[in-house]
Amino acid sequence: MGQVQGKVALVTGAAAGIGAAIASTLGREGARVVLTDLDDRRGEDVAAGIRNKGGEALYLHQDVTEEARWPEIIGEVERRYGRLDILVANAGIAIISTVTGMSLADWRKQMAVNVDGVFLTAKYGIPLMRQSGEGGSIVMISSVAGLRGSAGLAGYSATKGAVRLFAKSVALECAGARDNIRCNSVHPGIIATEIWEKMPVGAQDARANAPIDPQVVAAAGVPTGKLGTPQDIADGVLFLASDASQYITGSELVIDAGMMAGRLGNLAAR
Repeated sequence: MGQVQGKVALVTGAAAGIGAAIASTLGREGARVVLTDLDDRRGEDVAAGIRNKGGEALYLHQDVTEEARWPEIIGEVERRYGRLDILVANAGIAIISTVTGMSLADWRKQMAVNVDGVFLTAKYGIPLMRQSGEGGSIVMISSVAGLRGSAGLAGYSATKGAVRLFAKSVALECAGARDNIRCNSVHPGIIATEIWEKMPVGAQDARANAPIDPQVVAAAGVPTGKLGTPQDIADGVLFLASDASQYITGSELVIDAGMMAGRLGNLAAR
């Protein structure tokens, strides 16, 4: 039996990268997965991949910033499954720019997707989660950029810091309501996704190599010299989505190969 057997999951931004890995992993472990995204072709491919392996999955087109679409998404989940047990707010974007070089439009675009989208995910998802009376798990995808500042990523860092504290606030509200709904944030480090492809921290050199040069990755702040994979994050989300983490709420799961532990000094290799 899978770790989330029989549960119903909704995953946003699930057409590629971390979101696709999360949706596929939950499906593999027995969840009935509803995945949403703007990229219909790839979203349908992810859903088909889950079904081809014996799982159950439905893809729905969604812009997470459009509030009017949310009642339709949640309504479809309720119509098909009558419940919602796992809610993963994954949809997000990153725009690389200095503070002085960033336009207000780009600032607001990141805020809309990364903050407003997560807010709407919780606002409309929680009521359906409460209906079953059995509780559930909300996982909000933040970033190590939400734990410390990042030059060239000020807007992205601001949004991911907001997600971190929003997750804690949601956790406390749900705990106070005694509805057995947990909420935690996940903080990926440098992961091999399309967002990584845009990063300026030596990424031009790193992405040109196959396999990626460990020294380049270490120079970007990863002590182990290893680039993470979407599956690394999906495995962490699976744990938080499962009953194995039933006493964990309001917490941060950092999956970063030691980035937040500190700097790797020269003596470490001796």
